[in-house]
Amino acid sequence: MIKIPEDKVIITVAQTGALVTKTMNAGLPEQPTEIAESAYACYQEGAAICHIHGRDKDGKTTGAKEVFQDIHDRIRSKCKIIIQDSTGGGPNLSFEQRIECIYAKPEMASLNMGTMMRVSGQYKGTPFSNMREDIEVYVTRMKELGIKPEMEIYSHAMLREVENLIQKGLVEKPYYINLVLGMMYQGAVDATPKYFNSLIDFLPQDAVVNVTPIGAAQLPLTTLGMILGTCVRVGMEDNIYYRKGELAKSNAQFVARAVRIARELNKEPATPDEARKILGLKPV
Repeated sequence: MIKIPEDKVIITVAQTGALVTKTMNAGLPEQPTEIAESAYACYQEGAAICHIHGRDKDGKTTGAKEVFQDIHDRIRSKCKIIIQDSTGGGPNLSFEQRIECIYAKPEMASLNMGTMMRVSGQYKGTPFSNMREDIEVYVTRMKELGIKPEMEIYSHAMLREVENLIQKGLVEKPYYINLVLGMMYQGAVDATPKYFNSLIDFLPQDAVVNVTPIGAAQLPLTTLGMILGTCVRVGMEDNIYYRKGELAKSNAQFVARAVRIARELNKEPATPDEARKILGLKPV
């Protein structure tokens, strides 16, 4: 694992996701204008990366290029935050619909590194399918467009797929790996310090690491991540409560708390340009 500068932390904000709705938290940004305004507020608080999911006009998950392009344009008119699109999409999207967003040319895009089974909700019993050949198609298209993949790991087994991409020369150093802990899928590991530390032990060299804890684990494990030298992700995609029983007012509220904790640890939030340099992205 490559440790980022000791006095810095790269903060990603995941604002919307595929599963959270305004009925769960009225502050959730869904439409392009809301997402862009939220992204700018998070940038002002110290976020360097904005992880984006798109919604159609009815609030349903979409991978449509035109929706993502609209979001990108609105964000770019306000700030230089790093734009990272999600190819995870949602359970209502096909393989091609999930990847359509990359044709809006974000700087980064998520790349899910294995298949899991949904165990609750409307889509219980349907797989979140990411077969090896699918992963290779996604990453090849990203490489053609100059998009850096954010390799999302939900369990130790998925590190095999990371090694496969490295061996085939489909990803470039520094590799960017996101440890997603606590997803309610069969095939994911719990959000605990023990699993977090264990996954770090198995990571390849030349990897910059981010931690994405789900639910109540977001606060303690992002704090631990800062101590261990990882990047961190916060936001309503992963957690709608600011504290037990209190809904978050905004994504920026989560970013502001992460920055306060970072400063208590003698760290400053990396600016988007500083993060680009660490991650090997081109200047904007």
